[in-house]
Amino acid sequence: MSISSTVQKIWGMCNILRGDGIGYNEYMSELTYLLFLKIAKETGTEVDLPEGRRWDDLITLPERRILSNYKIMLTHLGEEATDDRVKEIYRFPTTVFNHDENLKAVIDKINKLDWHSLKHDAFGDIYEGLLAKNSQDSRAGAGQYFTPRALVDTIIKVIQPQLGEVIQDPSTGTGGFLISADKYIRDHSTAKYYQAKPPHYEGCEIEKNTYRLCLMNAFLHEMDTNIILGDGLTDDANELQEKVDVIVANPPFGSKSGSVRKQKSSIKYPSSNKQLDFLQHIYNGLKTGGRAAVVLPDNVLFEEGVGKKIRQELMDLCDLHTILRLPTGIFYATGVKANVLFFTRGKSDQNNTKDVWIYDLRTNMPTFNKGNPLTVDVFAEFIEKFGTSRSDRSKRLYEVEGGRFRKFNRSEIKKREYNLDISWLREERTTDIKDLPEPNVIASQIMEKLQTALSEVEELQAALISPMGASDE
Repeated sequence: MSISSTVQKIWGMCNILRGDGIGYNEYMSELTYLLFLKIAKETGTEVDLPEGRRWDDLITLPERRILSNYKIMLTHLGEEATDDRVKEIYRFPTTVFNHDENLKAVIDKINKLDWHSLKHDAFGDIYEGLLAKNSQDSRAGAGQYFTPRALVDTIIKVIQPQLGEVIQDPSTGTGGFLISADKYIRDHSTAKYYQAKPPHYEGCEIEKNTYRLCLMNAFLHEMDTNIILGDGLTDDANELQEKVDVIVANPPFGSKSGSVRKQKSSIKYPSSNKQLDFLQHIYNGLKTGGRAAVVLPDNVLFEEGVGKKIRQELMDLCDLHTILRLPTGIFYATGVKANVLFFTRGKSDQNNTKDVWIYDLRTNMPTFNKGNPLTVDVFAEFIEKFGTSRSDRSKRLYEVEGGRFRKFNRSEIKKREYNLDISWLREERTTDIKDLPEPNVIASQIMEKLQTALSEVEELQAALISPMGASDE
C-alpha cells in the first residue's frame, strides 16, 4: 500500500468524525491521538507508553463505554508516559468524539489498514501527507498554518541547511520548514554522519493544537527538537538559543491585536504589524554568517515609519541579497501577496547589503489553486538562477527589463526611501473573473486592513495622551 493511498484512506475517516460534529480544524488533533498509539505499536516504540494504555488495549475495549475509557487512557498517557515528548503530546488532552459508535468505527478502520507493507520511515511521510490534505481541503482553521510544500522545499533547497547546525522557526506551525530541512540534510549525508553530527531544531508555536501536531510530526521523523508552546515575540522565546545558524519562517499574517504581553527587548522598533516584529526577531537571532529565509507580505517592503527603519537596520546588519516575489493567492488563509526575503548576518553592524536581487515570480503567472496546485517545477528557474553556492553570487546574470531577475544597488534603494516593493514587468493578461479571490477571502483581507489601521490609531492615541498625563503630575 502506497503512502498516498494510506493518506487518502485515513482522511476518508474524517467523514465519520464529521458525523460527530467535528470540523476540519479538529480532524488532525483527534487523529494525532489515535495514530500515535497505532504507529508506536507498528514501530516497536510502545516501551515509552504505560502498560494498559497502548493500541492493543484500546482495540479490545468493548464498544459500550469505549469513549469514557478512551478519555481515561488519554489522561494517563499525559501523566504516566516515560518519554517527555509523549507526555507533552498528551498534555491536557481532550477528545471531540461524542458517540461510542463513531469512535469505535475510526479505531477499527485504522486497525484494518495494511501497515506492514510500509517502511519504518514512511510513517512521518504519512503524517505530513495528512497535514497537507488538511490544508487543501479547508479554507480556514488548521489550513492557515500550512505553507505550500513546494515553496517550503524550494526555500530549504536554496538555504542549504547543514549537519550540526541549529535551525529555528519562531512561528513553527506544524513544523513544515523543520521537517523539510531535516529531509534535505539526510538526503545530502549518510546515516553515519547524521548520527555523529545531527542538526538541532527549535521553534515556537502559540496555538495548542498546532503545537501538538508539530510535536507529533517531529517525533515521527525522529528529529532532535526543542519546540516551545508560546509566543515567539515575547520572553517565551528565551528558551530558544540566542543565536542560531539558520532561521526559516512564515510568520502569521495580520496585525498584532488583543495581546498586551511585553515583547522581547531585542525588538528595537515595536509595531502593530506582527511581521515587522518577527523580522526583527529573526535578523537579531542569527549568528555571524547565519542565514535566513522568511515569508512576508508586500506591506513589509514599503510600510513607512518604523517599517522603513527596520528595513534600514536589516540592510545594515545583514546582506539582504535576494527577494522572491511570490505568485498571488498561494496561501490558503488569506490569499495575500507575499515575498521571500533571503539574507545573511554580516560580520559588522553597518552597510552589509550592497545589492538586492529581486526575482519576480508574480507578474504574468497563472492562478494557483486546488485545481492548479503549486509545484516545485514553478520554482525551477528561480532555483537555477539563485545559484548553488551559499556565498558566491558573482555568477548571477543581470537580466534586462523584460527578464524576471534584476539587481538593484544600495544607492538606488536609498533613493527610493528604502521602499523594496519594486516591479518592472508589465502584466500582459487581463484579469479574468475566475482569477479573482473568493468573496470570503476578499472580506478577510478588508477586515485585516481595518484591524491594522485601528491598531495604528490606538497606538497614536496612546502616544498623544501619554505626554499630557505626565505633565499633569
